[in-house]
Amino acid sequence: MNHGTSRHPAGPARAGAALAALLVSAALLAGCSASGSGGHSSDGFAADERGGPVPAPAATAPDEAGKQEKGDEAAPDYLSTFALDVDTASYGYARRVLGDGQLPKPETVRPEEFVNSFKQGYERPSGNGFSVSVDGARTGEGADDWSLLRVGLATKAADDTVPRPPAALTFVVDISGSMAETGRLDLVRTSLAYLTEQLRDDDSVALVTFSDEAETVVPMTGLRGHRTKIREAVESLRTDSATNVAAGVERGYDEAVEGRREGATNRVVLLSDALANTGETDADAILERIGSSRREYGITLFGVGVGSDYGDALMERLADKGDGDTTYVADEAQARKVFVDQLPAHVELRARDAKAQVAFDRKTVRQFKLIGYENRAVADEDFRDDDVDGGEVGPGHTVTALYAVRLRPGASGHVATATVRWLDPATRKAREATGSVEADALDQALWGTSDERLQVTATAAYFADILRGGTLPGTPHLGELASRARKLAAETEDGSVARLADAISQAAVLKGAADEMPAVPAEGEID
Repeated sequence: MNHGTSRHPAGPARAGAALAALLVSAALLAGCSASGSGGHSSDGFAADERGGPVPAPAATAPDEAGKQEKGDEAAPDYLSTFALDVDTASYGYARRVLGDGQLPKPETVRPEEFVNSFKQGYERPSGNGFSVSVDGARTGEGADDWSLLRVGLATKAADDTVPRPPAALTFVVDISGSMAETGRLDLVRTSLAYLTEQLRDDDSVALVTFSDEAETVVPMTGLRGHRTKIREAVESLRTDSATNVAAGVERGYDEAVEGRREGATNRVVLLSDALANTGETDADAILERIGSSRREYGITLFGVGVGSDYGDALMERLADKGDGDTTYVADEAQARKVFVDQLPAHVELRARDAKAQVAFDRKTVRQFKLIGYENRAVADEDFRDDDVDGGEVGPGHTVTALYAVRLRPGASGHVATATVRWLDPATRKAREATGSVEADALDQALWGTSDERLQVTATAAYFADILRGGTLPGTPHLGELASRARKLAAETEDGSVARLADAISQAAVLKGAADEMPAVPAEGEID
């Protein structure tokens, strides 16, 4: 495993990488040769019959896929580019749904958010940038089997001896009728109480509520001498009628702009079940309304989801396009974790518009597939375009990207180089860091490696892939995965891994029951 902080580029992006491509479907493992879309990079490729590389098909019309005139040379795409994502809401919500005795809907499962919910133990950088770690392990035996390659990015943890910049936070609270579900608004009150108590006297907050309309309850107010006023405002929250998320977000950004402070972290904190049912309900349209506030003033959005019924897609889209992140809070313990233990990560920034690009070596790599990050894909040629949105990352965050990688038989030497690029939050200056990995680093067997955190990462990724109906190479069945998670929980003495094992066991029972359900006859069909 190699670590690096070099600012040299990982290699030039190939602007024509998604042009005409030759499809050799017999050489591809089903589900592991995804192609890019909308100009995004391809995530898989295979060797042709002569052993030479050919790219996965570009996103063309079905009757054009695989067509190539004799003598034309395709431009194989060995790049994978995506915006960083520190969201964890998908995993938190999946645990909640499983705990309620149901399987999560596949479209709510995002593997990167499962993976990023767990400690990784990466080496931290000495400065305010990123460390880059690249490692992996084999998922099976034999030359034609696959490996998991892990790209790990980490920021320096918050330093208590160095004061953070002040925070100006606008709380946007959903008080619609759906928030009347037992414990839902109570949990929001608890979360806000935790957060407000953790903030400093030189921080300031505003409070906006929304149901069918939005209202400013408390304009931007410094906490010094006003904690009681804010606490009483939070305690007075009561549910009302419809859910006009757009009105709440728009009013919240108006208040954030009005109370914006130079040199502070200016952020909107949306607490909601995101079940929009009135007004504008499309995330992109909502964000368009407050676009100038986001771009001109750099105000970011932190989404906190609650409730057994939860508008996951809307909240995730709002946060991704609002230059922020999301989490899901199911109970008071999670509220304390988010707003007490992890407070610095949510009110400070280490990096703006952070993107990663992984360049695979065509001489050693036969196929690769990025696991997750579909919603965070970035065109390869936009990696160093700093006007293209990336992800915002706070202190102490880790970001992990897992790839299923198939090496060429007998491959040795360089496998991949990972580069992360971001803007310094204070100076807006672009910076980069790199790390790389060699083939011999992938020789160890996944379940035999001494790196327990790599095994936890793989367990979380496999679990997510099973829930969304994927076919990752080397995926154990749920019973085996639960057993491995139990063993890892004991070895790491990590309660979060024990809860992962519980969730996998719950899914195994539910999927087993679902598999035994008789098929429902179609209308007009006889039993």
